[in-house]
Amino acid sequence: MKLFQELEKIDMRPELFESYTARELWADPHISEKMLSFHLDGSVCAASRSNAFISESVKWIVDSLSISEGTRIGDFGCGPGLYSLKLAAKGASVTGIDFSERSITYAQDRARSEGLSIEFIHQDYLKFRTEKLFDLVILIMCDYCSLSPSQRRNLLEVFSDSLKPGGIVLLDVYSLIAYEHEQEKVMYEKNMHDGFWAACDYHAFHSRFKYESESVVLDKYTIVESDRTRTIYNWKQCFSPESLMEELQASSFSVEEIYSDVCGTPFDYQSKEFAVLARKL
Repeated sequence: MKLFQELEKIDMRPELFESYTARELWADPHISEKMLSFHLDGSVCAASRSNAFISESVKWIVDSLSISEGTRIGDFGCGPGLYSLKLAAKGASVTGIDFSERSITYAQDRARSEGLSIEFIHQDYLKFRTEKLFDLVILIMCDYCSLSPSQRRNLLEVFSDSLKPGGIVLLDVYSLIAYEHEQEKVMYEKNMHDGFWAACDYHAFHSRFKYESESVVLDKYTIVESDRTRTIYNWKQCFSPESLMEELQASSFSVEEIYSDVCGTPFDYQSKEFAVLARKL
C-alpha cells in the first residue's frame, strides 16, 4: 500500500510552474559534469547546439548585426562559453552569465588559454544587474521556454535594464509545432540515461505532462537513490510568433524580425523552433 501511494505521488500532475529546479539540476556536482560533457560534444545538439551550427550562427550574428571591435554583448545562459568565445574572437566585448559554476570555470580557462578578454560571471541571470550596458543580449538554446510567466517578465526587465537605448535582444523558443509533437507518457528505468542522474545506482521515473490551454510541456523526473529522493522539473513553454511578440511588446520591446533559428534561416510555420530579434524601445 505504501509503495502504491509513493508511485501515485510520483506520477501526480503538478500545478503549472509550481516548482523550478534548474539550480538543482545545474549545481549538482555529478549532473553538472555530465551536462558539461554534453556541451562540449560538438557533434550533437544536446545541452548546446552542434559546433557546425554555432559557427554558422555566430557568422550570421556578426554579419547581420554588424558586430565589430568593442560591440558589447551579454551572453545570458552562456554555459561553457561556446558563443562567447567565438564572438570575442571577432572583437566583441563579451560578458557571459551562467549559474553553472563548472561551466563558468571551464569558460574562464578557455578564454585565458585563447588570450581572450571575456568577463564570465557565475550568477543566476534572473538576478543579474550591470552598469556596463550592452548593444546586444543573446539567450540561445530556448532557455526562455523553461521560465514561468513571472520569471520571463523579470528576465525581460533585466534585459531592458542591461541594454543601451535601441539595444537588441536575440532569443529562440519552441514553437506550437513542437508542442503538438509531444505526447504524454510515463516510464521507469534503472539508472536512466546511462547514469546521468547520479554516480550511484538509482531508480528513475519520468512523467511527461501537457498543459493544453497554456501550450506547456513538463518533463518530471523523480530520482530515487538509497539515501535520498529528488524531483526535477523541466518546463517547456511553447509559443506562436504572436504570443511571443505580445510578451515582448508588453515589456517595451519591438520585434523586428522572426526567423526559424538563430542562423537567420527564413521563418517557417512548420519549424519546431523560431528566433526573434527585438529592439528595446
